Amino acid sequence: MVEQLDQFDRSILDLLQRDCQMKAEAIADKVGLSPSAVQRRLKRLRTDGIITAEIAVVSRKATDYPMTFITGMEIERDNYDALARFRAWADKQDNIQQVYYVTGQVDLVAIITARDVEHYDDISAQLMSENPQIKRMNTNVVLRDIKIGLQIPIKP
Repeated sequence: MVEQLDQFDRSILDLLQRDCQMKAEAIADKVGLSPSAVQRRLKRLRTDGIITAEIAVVSRKATDYPMTFITGMEIERDNYDALARFRAWADKQDNIQQVYYVTGQVDLVAIITARDVEHYDDISAQLMSENPQIKRMNTNVVLRDIKIGLQIPIKP
């Protein structure tokens, strides 16, 4: 997929990751293309699944969910069916922001947001009861955000 991206695509993606509301005209000025060429490229990048979402990043402190928990989970055994079932379940849980299938001491790492520790405990209890394939959880409480982002480095 990376081979498909030329320097214009990369520049457009870099700009959009910083501000997804940037207009095609402003992007065109910065990358040296016409606005219509930028619009065509944006359409292709979306259609090809290179741009997967365009979202607003909201400060958790401004919401009722100020706490973040990083949770490591072990699956009973190397069971891809269990992984698929958990993925389907987690996709429906708004408090579970990210999940990664990883190597090491745990099988999954999740980023979970909650109102407070008690709320996280309720989320954990639900997770364990509705996902018997998860045999153990190890949780870290985030004390302070140092850096938050999903921007992928793209070299034009």
